[in-house]
Amino acid sequence: MTDKIIQKEYTKTFDTWVTQNTHAVRLIACIGKLMYEKGVELVIFRNPLIDSSPSEILHFHDYAKKVVKRPINIQVTADLAEHLCKLNLIPSKIDIGKLADQWQSDRQYLLSQKEFLQDKLADFINKKDLPIGSPTDVILYGFGRIGRLCAREIIKKTGKGQQLRLRAIVTRDTTTEQLLKRADLLRMDSIHGQFSGVIDITPDKKALNINGQIVHMIQSTDPSTIDYTSYGIKNALVIDNTGAYRDREALSLHLKSKGVAKVLLTAPADDAPNVVFGVNHAELSPADESVWSACSCTTNAMVPVLKVLDDAYGIVKGHMQSVHAYTNDQNLLDNMHSKHRRGRSAALNMVITETKSGTAIMKVIPALKDKITANAVRVPTPNGSLAIISVELKEAVTKESLNAVMKDAALNGNLVEQIRYSVEKELVSSDIQGNYCCSIFDSHSTLISDDGKTAVLYVWYDNEFGYTQQVLHLAKYIAEVRRPVYF
Repeated sequence: MTDKIIQKEYTKTFDTWVTQNTHAVRLIACIGKLMYEKGVELVIFRNPLIDSSPSEILHFHDYAKKVVKRPINIQVTADLAEHLCKLNLIPSKIDIGKLADQWQSDRQYLLSQKEFLQDKLADFINKKDLPIGSPTDVILYGFGRIGRLCAREIIKKTGKGQQLRLRAIVTRDTTTEQLLKRADLLRMDSIHGQFSGVIDITPDKKALNINGQIVHMIQSTDPSTIDYTSYGIKNALVIDNTGAYRDREALSLHLKSKGVAKVLLTAPADDAPNVVFGVNHAELSPADESVWSACSCTTNAMVPVLKVLDDAYGIVKGHMQSVHAYTNDQNLLDNMHSKHRRGRSAALNMVITETKSGTAIMKVIPALKDKITANAVRVPTPNGSLAIISVELKEAVTKESLNAVMKDAALNGNLVEQIRYSVEKELVSSDIQGNYCCSIFDSHSTLISDDGKTAVLYVWYDNEFGYTQQVLHLAKYIAEVRRPVYF
């Protein structure tokens, strides 16, 4: 091959990439316009697009080609997005990847992209009488790892403010020094990186201004005595991140405060509904229940996969092994601890510990009662965990057939926001940090016994970020502000 031909090929490939980036920039402009003018959030095969760079958007298109087996054209998605901006859409969540795939399949039968979108999104256009709930005020009670991620994500996805609005954060201390420190911890994070927003502090008013939203910092150690209405907060949802209140009676203390309507615990509850969004949330009506639990990160990782397996093949019995990143309740160096082994250095040891995920799994999927055992090992990583699921099935399977079932669940049905199907051969724990799904199914690691009746599955999960997404999915359901979706 001559130098001239090599140079020509290089130039052609690079020019193609530049053109694709240009279309990605067009798409980015539409993403912001739809979000902030119409309350419409675009995703591409469930990958959120808000705050994405052109390279990230092209990466999502590559994911569509490799996993969905659909070569989605970036010019098509950008063109469709520009047409969406011209439609009178209701606040909603729309998968532009799915629309692009359908357009590429159906366009020979249609006259224009406009007509195609009007046909596919008929239920999302000019629906003034569609019942969409009023915005709900949110109070974060506690401001640790999950609390700060909840704050980041609520602020990031506020849009026109039609769903959740972060109005207050309750901590034990609100001195100026503490406000500065908490603002810095919100802004900077060793695992999840810097917050891509603006945070201003008004110490005299004990408040943070986060991306133009005033968030009151309230000092209290008693959840029953706060008058939130004095801050203009009404009918609020409290997301309790402290872990100090685990049963209905204790959590109901929040309901005694003025301005609170409902409570959501970010941990397993003893006697309140334990919910994994996407699996059993619809069994409870927000109108009939005021105290909720989002279970644990591990339960949220395992349950969607177990639900798919039980529905498809039937589970006879199984064991769940959590290989979990260390957490703040462990010691950095050996010291006294109320629980066995957790007092040993988290950064130096693998630590066997108890988990309530087995009990929670049976609460979420009653059909698995007395069929599941579970334990956990904490390992010296700061974030990113792995669930190893070993099950005996009623029906014989192959690796190919089981993986196909999991892939279908990740792309279609009720669990598309929970399960991500991974085809990466080099996937390790640091790769899944920041993943929006609570269950990342490692398709390459699936093991099947010779008789096809025993399967071992590996499911990764960001025990902080992925779990936070589940908390907020459930929060929107409880607050009755979830937008219609086109997935």
